[in-house]
Order: sequence, then structure tokens, then C-alpha cells
Amino acid sequence: MIAVAVVDAETPGNVGTIARSMKNFGLSELLLVDPPELDPDGEAYGFAGQAREDILPAARTVSFDHLVEHYHTVACTAVPNEDANNHVRYPAVTPSDLAASLQGVDGDICVVFGRERVGLHNDELARCDEICSIPASADYPVLNLGQAATIVLYELRELTVERNQHPDSLHTTAEAGAVEGLHDEFGRFLDAIEHTEEKQAKTRRMFRRLLGRARPTGRETRTMRGLFRQARQRIERGSD
Repeated sequence: MIAVAVVDAETPGNVGTIARSMKNFGLSELLLVDPPELDPDGEAYGFAGQAREDILPAARTVSFDHLVEHYHTVACTAVPNEDANNHVRYPAVTPSDLAASLQGVDGDICVVFGRERVGLHNDELARCDEICSIPASADYPVLNLGQAATIVLYELRELTVERNQHPDSLHTTAEAGAVEGLHDEFGRFLDAIEHTEEKQAKTRRMFRRLLGRARPTGRETRTMRGLFRQARQRIERGSD
């Protein structure tokens, strides 16, 4: 089980945003350390989307000691030290590698996010088991708390989301016979426009390579074939 903790959040809206991201990516346990007041009529519930119905009302207020004692903790910070001699913030795993890093953990996990302005303090980071940092522009690496949580939780979806809203394949390439039919129609179109005979073979090869890279769907193939057919027929009628 993976929980999410927010330490000393300053604005209720960020807590609501994090709760919504949790709902998006299949997490349900929200832990709050020194939280602001979460008014059911306030911005936390306003920003939480459907998470206002379950995750936010069920959020538990705990101490930082509770997190350390009961979870394998992953502290999220914007700027890890580059010096290997500093063991507080070094080394850090990126969100894209975090799921793989947590695969072998035996026990409950908690991803910990800190304060909006200063994040987690060094003494808090030192007590966590792992450090996670989002690669960003060196000129301005500090993300909004809600944005940072959304990025990290998205990358954990392999561990937390059993089924998403996407079909097994978002792109189904047309069958070979349908694609060949489009190539045949393209050839007839070239004949209709009286494309130079010595250039036709090269043009058809270019079109084949183009379709090969594009991998059109069945619908796209039918639509393009229909357009070439209509254009050819108009040309042929005009030449009668």
C-alpha cells in the first residue's frame, strides 16, 4: 500500500489538489502533518474534485514520527545536493525511476511532500528512507506543491492503477490489404493527373514510405482512399 503525506501545508487548496491527484492515480490514504484547517466549504474541498467525497474526508492527521515509524518513507525535494559526502539529500531518484525503486519494498510506503516555500527541512529529510527529486530547469527548479505531487503520483501509476481509461491500444494500424488498396487508388490518381510517367515509381515509393512511418488507422486509410477516388473521378469527368 502507498500512502501520501503532506507536511505543514500552508494553503488548503494544495491539499485538495493533491487529494485529487491521488484519486486520479489510484491512491486513497492521505496523511497530514500539521495541516491547515480544511473547511468543507473552503478551497481544499473545492480543488479536490471527486476526492472531496472520500479521500479528503478520510484524511488522517499524524505526526512526522508516525510516518517514520510506520512506513518506508520517500521524501520529495526540489534540490538534492550534488555532493556525495552530504548524506541528507544525496543520492536522489527521479519520479520516472521511483516505481522500479519501490518494487522490492516489503511493507507500507509513504510518499512525503513538504511545505510550499521551503519543502522538507534537512532533519526531516535525514529521517526518510529515500529521496525523490523532479528534474527541472536549473534556473527555477522549484515546482508548485500540487504540481510536484501530480508528477510523482503519475509516475507511480504502474504500482497504484490496476486499469486505466484507455483501451489496450490507442492506435490500431489498418490491415495490410486496406493500405494496399490506398496505394492502388493513389496510383490511379497519379494517372488521372497525368503525373510524369518516369517520376511515378519514385512518387509511389515516397508515398509508401510516408504511410509506413504514419501507420494510418483503418478509418484514416478509408478516408484518404475516398478523397483520392473523388479527386480522380472529378478530373476524369472534366476531361471528357
